[in-house]
Amino acid sequence: MLFGEIMNVLRIEADLLDSNVFVATENDVCVIVDAGASLEKIKQVVGEKKVVGVLLTHAHYDHCYYAQDYAKEFSCKIYCSKNAREYLENSVYNYSEGHFKVEGFSEFIFLDCEGKLSFDGIKVSYTQLGGHSLADMIFKIENDVFVGDLLIGRDIGRLDLYGGSKEGMKSSLDYLIKLDFETIHSGHGEDNSKDSQIKVMKLWQKFLNR
Repeated sequence: MLFGEIMNVLRIEADLLDSNVFVATENDVCVIVDAGASLEKIKQVVGEKKVVGVLLTHAHYDHCYYAQDYAKEFSCKIYCSKNAREYLENSVYNYSEGHFKVEGFSEFIFLDCEGKLSFDGIKVSYTQLGGHSLADMIFKIENDVFVGDLLIGRDIGRLDLYGGSKEGMKSSLDYLIKLDFETIHSGHGEDNSKDSQIKVMKLWQKFLNR
């Protein structure tokens, strides 16, 4: 399924908890957003394209499990919130039940609260948000925004996991409502337009403010 304008975004339903992985491509160069799909599945999708980075929206295992496999295969770096490290190295916090933790971080670049990245013509802006975890980070490429589990269709991400918070989610919704974009790519489920999500986000704002 393709979204976006100049850039193409392919959504892959991953092997872990039906999480999404996205391959955003421009001029045969691509970035991968989240890492819950096996390397073999990603290689089939990427083909001959040049992978220049892996972006993690947060560090629950279903979104980062294969990140190091991608980085090694494509000789690129993994970009995520600086708060992701404690999740990556702790299987309790990343909810893998003892099956996943990172012990070496040479492939990782930890990002501060906000900034911009440029990969062979693909320009990415990133912002640290919160509500679902301490490591929630959104990535915006052109008119597409990748929000991880902050928004999932007509729902918001769970607030009861480690680092989740009502106040963090309220702030994230405020930010997303004001952000200029066209398409939301969530960590699970289908993609949505901003117009279709505005009412959803405002309803959740009211609910969280009760």
